[in-house]
Amino acid sequence: MTGRHSTTRATLEFAPLELSLRHPWTTARNTSNVKKNGLLTIAADGVIGYGEAAPNVRYGQNYDLSAQAFTRIRAAVNGLAPMEHLEWIARAEEVAGANMETVAALDMALWDWKGKICNKSVSELLGVPRAIEKMPPTSYSIGIDVPELLKRKVREAEAFSVLKIKLGAGRDAEHIAAVREATSKRLRVDINEGWKSVSETVDKIHWLAEQGVELLEQPLPAIDRHGAQAIYEQSVLPVIADESLLRIRDLGACAGAFHGVNIKLSKCGGIARALEMAAAARALGLKLMIGCMIESSVGIAAAAAIGPLFDWVDLDGNLLIDADPFAGLTLDGGRWRLPHAPGLGVAPVRKETICL
Repeated sequence: MTGRHSTTRATLEFAPLELSLRHPWTTARNTSNVKKNGLLTIAADGVIGYGEAAPNVRYGQNYDLSAQAFTRIRAAVNGLAPMEHLEWIARAEEVAGANMETVAALDMALWDWKGKICNKSVSELLGVPRAIEKMPPTSYSIGIDVPELLKRKVREAEAFSVLKIKLGAGRDAEHIAAVREATSKRLRVDINEGWKSVSETVDKIHWLAEQGVELLEQPLPAIDRHGAQAIYEQSVLPVIADESLLRIRDLGACAGAFHGVNIKLSKCGGIARALEMAAAARALGLKLMIGCMIESSVGIAAAAAIGPLFDWVDLDGNLLIDADPFAGLTLDGGRWRLPHAPGLGVAPVRKETICL
């Protein structure tokens, strides 16, 4: 790396990235057919770095708010060189408000740019083990649906050894029965805060264990901390925090209330912050899952770059969309193979993807 890169000034842009889903995506919270994300680019020295903002309605986010946060962030980081990575993130966090997904996009783009400048993949920059056996197999998510369509979705997921089943909107037994008719694969379930009491949750956990489920995510609303602690003490399965964990400051409350945590780049602000959270969570005795929103291969590649450091991988957002606007990621036996290409290792499928 030359001194030129330490003083380079960058141009930042932000544009819509609309993703159509293969199937209507239904959770205990809502149903959607299209996801409007944001594509953030950093251009300097003839190199472009890509990042993706994946706003989530659960956290009061949408594309317009992401774009407004970007405008504030661009002003806050004005004058910084791309290699001043942590200073970019610190300044972005000061002005982003609740839109940490835009901070995450900035962080991804910085890593992508740095990798390309250094001619190394992000995983290589970070010293992450690259052997395919070090990458846990990703789960593949099955949204809530009628039994026949659930069976069809399971058949479509033949390439994956682990399925994550969305529950929590009622008729849970019917949905699990339909899945079990179609497969004997390992199952995980995600309730998305859909259950409302400790007694209901404990009973259903025993039932899920009998169905061969290996873990569950976020059964109760995040606000119910006492309920989470009661379930933690009684559960026969690992219970993983998702909506209860946004940033590193939330980890203390998760210890003693969950067995593990689902870290998502869009929730915590990107790769750099996810690594800090992972280290702190390990110190607290928590198991680690890395997850995602509905995202293109930009967001999934960023998370996959640190996937081997986690116990469980749930990175399938790009597999749930109809036409991924970026290419470069490949699966090997249901595991993401870390790209050798520099940066995140993904590129636009069509030039118009980046018409900023």
